[in-house]
Amino acid sequence: MDFQSPGKNWKWQVVYFYFLYSWGWVSGQLRYSIAEESEPGTLVGNVAQDLGLNLADIEKRRLSLKSGANDRYFIVDQKTGALTVRDRIDRESLCGSSLSCLLPLELGIEKPFELFSVDIEILDINDNSPSFSSADQILQIIEIFANPGIRFPLDTAHDSDVGINDIRQYKINPNPFFSLSVKNRKDGILIPELVLEKKLDREEQGQHELLLTAFDGGEQTRSGSTKITIIVLDVNDNAPVFDQPSYKINLLENLPLRTVVMKLNATDLDEGVNAEIIYVFDHHTSTAAKEIFDLNPNTGELYIKGFVDFEESHFYELYVKAVDGGTPRQEGRCIIQIEVEDINDNSPEISFTSNANEVPEDAPIGTVVGFITVRDKDTGKNGEVQLDVLSTLPFKIQPFKNKYSLVTSEHLDREKTSQYTIHVTASDLGSPMLSNQTVIVLNVSDVNDNRPVFAQPVYNAHIKENNEPGTLLCTVSATDPDVGSNSDLTYSVSESQIDGSSVSSFVYINSNTGDIYAQRSFDYEQFQVLTITARVGDSGSPKLFSNVSVHIFILDTNDNAPTVLYPGDSKGFIAQEKIPQSASAGYLVSKISAIDPDSGHNAWLSYRIVEPIGQSLFEISQYTGEIRIIQSFLESDNTEKHLVISVSDHGEPELSATVTVIINSVDNIAQELPHSQDLIPNSQTSPNLTLYLIISLVAISLVSLITFLILLVKCLKRDNYGSSCGFCFSSKYQTNHYTDQYKPTLYLNTDGTLKYMEVRMVPPESQGQCYQACFPSASENNDSTFTKTLNFPQQAQPNADWRFSQAAQKPGPSGAQPTEEAGVWPNNQFETERLQAMILASANEAAEGTSGLGGGTGTMGLSARYGPQFTLQHVPDYRQNVYIPGSTLTPTNGAGKREGKGNKKKSSKKDKK
Repeated sequence: MDFQSPGKNWKWQVVYFYFLYSWGWVSGQLRYSIAEESEPGTLVGNVAQDLGLNLADIEKRRLSLKSGANDRYFIVDQKTGALTVRDRIDRESLCGSSLSCLLPLELGIEKPFELFSVDIEILDINDNSPSFSSADQILQIIEIFANPGIRFPLDTAHDSDVGINDIRQYKINPNPFFSLSVKNRKDGILIPELVLEKKLDREEQGQHELLLTAFDGGEQTRSGSTKITIIVLDVNDNAPVFDQPSYKINLLENLPLRTVVMKLNATDLDEGVNAEIIYVFDHHTSTAAKEIFDLNPNTGELYIKGFVDFEESHFYELYVKAVDGGTPRQEGRCIIQIEVEDINDNSPEISFTSNANEVPEDAPIGTVVGFITVRDKDTGKNGEVQLDVLSTLPFKIQPFKNKYSLVTSEHLDREKTSQYTIHVTASDLGSPMLSNQTVIVLNVSDVNDNRPVFAQPVYNAHIKENNEPGTLLCTVSATDPDVGSNSDLTYSVSESQIDGSSVSSFVYINSNTGDIYAQRSFDYEQFQVLTITARVGDSGSPKLFSNVSVHIFILDTNDNAPTVLYPGDSKGFIAQEKIPQSASAGYLVSKISAIDPDSGHNAWLSYRIVEPIGQSLFEISQYTGEIRIIQSFLESDNTEKHLVISVSDHGEPELSATVTVIINSVDNIAQELPHSQDLIPNSQTSPNLTLYLIISLVAISLVSLITFLILLVKCLKRDNYGSSCGFCFSSKYQTNHYTDQYKPTLYLNTDGTLKYMEVRMVPPESQGQCYQACFPSASENNDSTFTKTLNFPQQAQPNADWRFSQAAQKPGPSGAQPTEEAGVWPNNQFETERLQAMILASANEAAEGTSGLGGGTGTMGLSARYGPQFTLQHVPDYRQNVYIPGSTLTPTNGAGKREGKGNKKKSSKKDKK
């Protein structure tokens, strides 16, 4: 076969198509033409150039043909973009007798993902010769009726080629009786007919033989022949005749089987057996039509025997003949043309194409997820389709060339929804409307958009001092709603300085588990609270971090023995006291003052006389350290007494210290009283010390007075507006049984612990109890004072050991001991215990307003030192630290007796100086 000429035509078609494409006459898809039977490797076209891709982008964007029924015939070069033939293409096997043979392909390009349609037209070549269904045809012609001009249809030839290569003419060999006439049908098929030119005479020639030849229109013409035998018969000289030579019928598809389409009627002028007619399909009727329709041979009814589908074929042409019963048989013919009308009987077909089944959660709005192709076999409105997705989903559909694209309409959040099930509904515009639905499952991939979150807003750890290094303090834990490496957490401690040292020298954190361990042994006397910042970060990109505060509370252990402050010197804690020989029972000999750096029970001190054992002249208060005479001296008693005092704490184990006090009884104590500066051991006095003390006292008093006045004015102003003062509140526990009220002022150490309390009296008509708490300044060492309102509920009965000493002295180990004045300090047990409760409550309530001072204990040292289970019974006796300004009193035991004024002697001139 010669394909040179078709090849030239093909090249001109490609050039012409590319020219149209360049000018924008072809859009949305590529179209090429190629002759059938082309050799493998034949170039169809360069799709990369036609799509406007340069050579650098071809391989990068991975040009490829998508899977389909026709991709086995072609292949695309991913480097050059050339589309070539891959396998032999037989147009007749692919498209049959269809005039147009298009092979659709889908071309995909990645990064970004795009789809293009490529239609390849397979051009026919003249590779098939015409052929007849039978090598011999026999015609029987009755002589009587064989008048010149009568036509006899002949069998048509078949050629698998189409177009110009199909059958173009018929010829018969020259014959005086017959000529050939060719009719052109509506579908383009040529029908050869034999025309009688001369009346037949059976007696002259009973049989004629002709050779019918069919020729196609190819450049190299091909032909096929059949032999026609004409037999001249006698008698039956009338053929059946139909009412109409042709019929046109419009028929709806999907009609039920056995539905009668029409009834044919043919008449024959003969009579008898020559007029008996049967109806049959002519051999020109296609096999497909015979599968759909059938004839009743006796009645002529045309009915449906197969499924009428507009999408399969919308036009049928039936050739029917009526044959009589004569001999020879006479036939009459008619044509039935059936137009099938479409109804909406096909739902839209949906297909989804995507390069991946997931989309990142940070994808911008409008990101293309995939492409949707919709096809409806119906026509007109029945074939017009619209798409829809659920409006609550963050996706929408946009037209894209001859397809649709599924894009994001909102920002995605994997932590809220990690997978979407998208129901895409396609509906046509027919009546009734038909729809179809497909389900698209789309996963949302994670990005690191969530910070780790700690399980607690703050962590508290408790550990006893003197711990072993490596002790587990606590465990911090965090969660991250992300997944994968974005949720892999690593713990660390933020770098900071604690007392000039790196925080890493104090604690260590396990980066995987969040366990925090002690790096060293802690000392409560050095640190009460350590605050560190734990940090957690994920492994995402970029990394995200969160912080949390960890408070490590150091718990006290009894690791410090009490230290005696007074009396004492550098000579082994031996002190000497002188008392008058005439001192009576209850006389205050001295007071032992001691401190313990520990806290709580570990700092709660008790005093007892250990030597001499069984002595009966002196006793010491268990909690105040006051040494008193319990009976008057006798003349036979020694003038010098040696007492060994033991000061013990209440820790586990108990620690103690001892001091020896030598007591001398003298006749005249006035000459032997030490000067005030002698009460302070190892003190160095200077001429200006008294002046400095006076100036400091005046300054502090002025500041305290001004502060008190300001706060009092604020309270009064707020009371005028009917609202509670920010510092003074009415106590609902206040009773009318007391005519005096007590106003305690708390003086605190720099670490927030109670230093001592000053109690003042307020007028009885005051409706609220205001308590001052004096806290050390954050920037200075001197004390500053502010007032905090405290309401005290009824307290439980305190420990019976809480008593008030009989003698009065100011705070400090070396305070003077003036005579008590009656009627100022509460004199009964109930008032005494009530004041004690006020002192404790004042300390606790004041601490609530000063959390953060003194290491941030939050309870002014009390809670951290005594613990949450510590009751009133366990509070150390602070009575020796309670000072009542303007009075010569210290708290006294309500059950005890007051010392008479007769024991006080006049001081000498030396003492007055």
